Amino acid sequence: MSIGPYLIYLAIIVLIPLWAQLKVKSTYSRYEKIPTSAGMSGAEVARRILDANGLSNVSVVETKGVLSDHYNPMTKTVHLSTANYRKHSVAGAAVAAHEVGHAIQDKEGYAALRFRHALVPVANISSNMAWFFLIIGMIFSTVLSNLMLVGIILLAVGVLFQIVTLPVEFNASSRAMNQIVTLGIISNEEERDARKVLNAAAMTYVAAAAVAVLELLRMILIFTNISRD
Repeated sequence: MSIGPYLIYLAIIVLIPLWAQLKVKSTYSRYEKIPTSAGMSGAEVARRILDANGLSNVSVVETKGVLSDHYNPMTKTVHLSTANYRKHSVAGAAVAAHEVGHAIQDKEGYAALRFRHALVPVANISSNMAWFFLIIGMIFSTVLSNLMLVGIILLAVGVLFQIVTLPVEFNASSRAMNQIVTLGIISNEEERDARKVLNAAAMTYVAAAAVAVLELLRMILIFTNISRD
């Protein structure tokens, strides 16, 4: 790849996730300042949805950081960042409901979630090892080109993980909206705002998957050119 197209490619893979991060931060910042009519904190929202779905065994705890919210299926715990845990905001309600959406997926044995969990240890190892094989394979392409193929296969596992993550996250957001509307946690007027928060957050996963696919395709093209020489 010549320097011009490569710089364009580099700009794309940097700008896509950067745009997604700025989008979610600006959207979250806006709706973090808007209280819900129900006056419930993120912790209360999470607890309300969990109890309504027979998940009294799942705990809700406060965790450090900003937008560090997540669900841990191993400990059956919904972790909410301080702002979302304590404040009564549209953003906090949406994020809390989203994480509980994962808990509901876990309870129901949602296939994509189970597949993603199974991929986690494999994806972690492959992501750490892929670039070692790719770099060595490119440096010593005349004698060790097959190492690059190994790296591509390992990289593909990470890409698969990113792709499988998409339906998991979108489904959790869909469940979240259904819950907060059905349970009356947000009003009809607040529904659009909550959806904006969830859609912005989803874009970070789309951006990550897009960058991962582009990197995989680039490595495949490089390997193809090396193999032809």
